[in-house]
Amino acid sequence: MERDLRLTDVGRRYGIRGPWVLRNVNMDLAPATLTRIEGPNGTGKSTLLRLLARIDAPTEGRVSGRPRTAYVPERFPSALPFTAVDYLTHLGAVHGLPRPEATRAAGDWLDRFGAGAHAHTPMSQLSKGSSQKVAVAQALLAEPELLILDEAWTGLDTEARAELERAVAERTAAGAAVVFVDHDPRRLSGTTDTVYTVRDGTLHRRTAEGEGPTATPDGPYTTIEVRGPAPLPPEAARLATTTEETADRAHRLTVPASQSDVVLRALLTARPPYHVVSVRPSDPEGPR
Repeated sequence: MERDLRLTDVGRRYGIRGPWVLRNVNMDLAPATLTRIEGPNGTGKSTLLRLLARIDAPTEGRVSGRPRTAYVPERFPSALPFTAVDYLTHLGAVHGLPRPEATRAAGDWLDRFGAGAHAHTPMSQLSKGSSQKVAVAQALLAEPELLILDEAWTGLDTEARAELERAVAERTAAGAAVVFVDHDPRRLSGTTDTVYTVRDGTLHRRTAEGEGPTATPDGPYTTIEVRGPAPLPPEAARLATTTEETADRAHRLTVPASQSDVVLRALLTARPPYHVVSVRPSDPEGPR
């Protein structure tokens, strides 16, 4: 399928005849999945993300599939001859949005990440944190089918980091594949489907399910009680850390607080919608 991306026996050299950065890489990215790439600095994580984004071409092997892709690079070129909103509008138009819709989406994403006051500031005058918010916004405004994040949380303030986690959950809930690298080993660990480690120029896969402490994020958590049919909507069940049927057609879900909005949206937009009984903070030590 076009929305699936597959790397088959992919390798990448430094230059034409330089040493191999990656070799014999095989990887499948299906819709509605969250994938983490980890490994020490200099092992080829960013090179792998650039291959997935089709910014770099493999020296050997094949990349197949054509999902609509957006990419946040490790180093964002902020010294551009645009204001923040003009740059985002331009990128939205490149992605195929009508210009008025692109401008509206640009403003919405800047507001969402707390950068609305800088909409008309030249990119070259933005702080590093504000520039990073623009970098993230440009990747999200066209609702990509494949979202690639290379240390995208670096430089963001606490509120913007939480907002990006919510945006990632929204994209996977909408059916997109998300791939990310981040220096914090706890980032999105409770909802990651697969973890790949880059080591010695090759890729090693493990599932995130059943990994003990690393499979459960630090709090805070939210407990949501609803009434409605079983099973729960896939998006809600996937993002919940624990679920429990408490009575006839009643369910209790424990979710990371940063993703509670996404879970509630999935429950309220289900057909038929679920009735929300209560939403409250959970035990600060998290689910047991």
